[in-house]
Amino acid sequence: MTVRFGVLGAGRIGQVHAGAIASVDGAKLVAIADPLAAAAEAMQNKYGCDIRTIDEISASDDVDAVIICTPTDTHADLIEQFSRLGKAVFCEKPVDLSLTRVRDCLKTVEEENATLMVGFNRRFDPDFMAVKAAVDAGQVGTVEMVTITSRDPGAPPLDYIARSGGIFRDMTIHDFDIARWLLGEEVETVMASASVMTDPAIGEAGDFDSVNVLLRTASGKQAVITNSRRAAYGYDQRIEVLGSLGMVAARNHHEANIEIAGGAGFKKPPLLNFFMTRYTAAYANEIEAFVAAVSDGEETPTTGHDGMMALALADAAVKSVEEARAVKLTEILG
Repeated sequence: MTVRFGVLGAGRIGQVHAGAIASVDGAKLVAIADPLAAAAEAMQNKYGCDIRTIDEISASDDVDAVIICTPTDTHADLIEQFSRLGKAVFCEKPVDLSLTRVRDCLKTVEEENATLMVGFNRRFDPDFMAVKAAVDAGQVGTVEMVTITSRDPGAPPLDYIARSGGIFRDMTIHDFDIARWLLGEEVETVMASASVMTDPAIGEAGDFDSVNVLLRTASGKQAVITNSRRAAYGYDQRIEVLGSLGMVAARNHHEANIEIAGGAGFKKPPLLNFFMTRYTAAYANEIEAFVAAVSDGEETPTTGHDGMMALALADAAVKSVEEARAVKLTEILG
């Protein structure tokens, strides 16, 4: 079976997903929708797809699934719209910035028996998948601590920050999902600290650029997440899982896997510069997993529930910063 896609949004992430579709057997990009004609035409020229409006894609018999890459405040409405039409939906995180709206949306998905996958691409990175496989195989024993480092080379534009929901809901949300995935238990308490260290304008926009989060499960397992909007040395992406029998870690990716030694010391090539290059394989694996779920009629590997739980952790982190205390997840979820 070939799953025929419509991509909603031809911005940066839409372009990434279009490239992933083109790389996956059993996937075909049929149409792109974007209000900016130049962006849509660039995708059309590159992939040979049609340019259609969202409503035209809704009515298209030759589109089986959509990838939602539009602004966050449109996600829930579009998920519901396409779920009611019987089309499979892949949506970039988050489903919405409101947990209440997310719950209502997921209820519609359930009532329609629709297929929904939320885009947490890092679970599909080959190195991170190998870490998870080692953990699941018991190679490090019982998981005790998870450490996640995620630092961007630079901050996004201020207009994006103003509508993103803040660093916890935009950036750390990926790490919340990875933490849940690797801990193997739901988080009970969240303690977060946040500062503005890289650009005062980020603080003026009501956000932070430097955060640390401590997650704790009921059994005492912990995860530490550190994020920054600035890493002068490149896109810093590392995870480590400490268990009762040992440790497994995934290190950074460089432009080349070499090391040069000389009289002045050891030197490596620069890190890959951002998510478009660092996670190329992850995006392809993610779409491949979605295609498999749609073709086989099975549950997607990252679900609406995963999206809801990651957002709840983000909300708890915001509350923790505001009130300078540990926040129980039950305070957020009710």
